[in-house]
Amino acid sequence: MKKERHILGLSGGRDSAALAVFMRQNRPELPLEYFFTDTGKELPEVYSFLDKLEGFLGRPIQRLNPDRDFDFWLDEYGNFLPSPRTRWCTRQLKLRPLEHWLRGDLDTGTTVHSYVAIRADEPSREGYQATHPNMLVHFPLREAGIDRAGVLEILDLSDVGEPEYYKWRSRSGCTFCFYQQKIEWVRLFEHHPERFAEAVDYEKTALKDGSPFTWSQGESLTELIAPARVGQIKADYEKRRERLRRNRRINPLSANNAETVDDIYGIDEASSSCVICHK
Repeated sequence: MKKERHILGLSGGRDSAALAVFMRQNRPELPLEYFFTDTGKELPEVYSFLDKLEGFLGRPIQRLNPDRDFDFWLDEYGNFLPSPRTRWCTRQLKLRPLEHWLRGDLDTGTTVHSYVAIRADEPSREGYQATHPNMLVHFPLREAGIDRAGVLEILDLSDVGEPEYYKWRSRSGCTFCFYQQKIEWVRLFEHHPERFAEAVDYEKTALKDGSPFTWSQGESLTELIAPARVGQIKADYEKRRERLRRNRRINPLSANNAETVDDIYGIDEASSSCVICHK
């Protein structure tokens, strides 16, 4: 009989966590292998949430650690920071360890089924594109018609809940993810000043060596965190939040009308971030 593996990647975010809960409840017969690709630069809240989710699943979440860390690859790329145009962090710290983990079995004929957390309300979004003919990618949430509200309901009813960082940040992934909005950099400074300081040090080294990118578009983190600039960023954020609230349509028949962090930050998930890091 041909050998098969069933894998489900967790990012530390809500969608992949909801998918893991959904699969445990609806496909308990599958010998799912849960994994998390650890960059070593994740928020502390991510690790706490993974421990909680692991307890619910009753199975270990395997940590895939890259053989070379962020600092190694930053040096390899000439101290140029990763950016939306050059996402070397995703390629080297997320995809490379995953492919290394699977390569032996794929090359010897094992069929690997990968379950990816793309929701039903993300019709234009694609998941991890299989680069091997023996890998098959499945989208159970999309197939079941589960949207963002459904994801929140799954997490709530299972008592898994959401990661704590969603109280101040809109996405999972690396501590200094370049997809963060400016208000989120301010919140990182407030919640994890030591992590913010680390990001500042990386940025200073990159700029000294000629990197064309800063972590946040158009200004350095040192400029962003100046008191007057922080005040402006917070004021702009409050104006945008109020505008989004006014324009948001409320369904009086829906029980799920609570404002989410995505509403607050105005996130367009289809056009920003990547599935590997943030789902």
